Amino acid sequence: MSFKENVKYELECRGMLIKELATVSGISRRTLDNYLRENESQPTVENAVRIAKALGVTTEYLVTGNEADKNVKRTAPELPELDIGLCKKYYTTLQKLNEMPDNTKNLLCKLISEWKKK
Repeated sequence: MSFKENVKYELECRGMLIKELATVSGISRRTLDNYLRENESQPTVENAVRIAKALGVTTEYLVTGNEADKNVKRTAPELPELDIGLCKKYYTTLQKLNEMPDNTKNLLCKLISEWKKK
């Protein structure tokens, strides 16, 4: 996969919006949109590093798509350690969620966020 596809995949996996990535990475949303659109422009090395850091992956993974290069130590509070037991418990639910249209996923995420507030 390309840089653009890898970034989009990581955003989807984290349920993160481009505007959230812009905030965390310090890169403008417009610049990120340019990297992710059809005729994408390539990020500078500095921006690629900032994007990778914000997503909790390595720059090498975003460039190559090689899963062996993916993991970095997660130190940011918004990127907790992966709970394998929890992943296994909700695996089928996550598969079903992944098959839903994006607008349905977004609505479900908003609903869950509202429930968390109560």
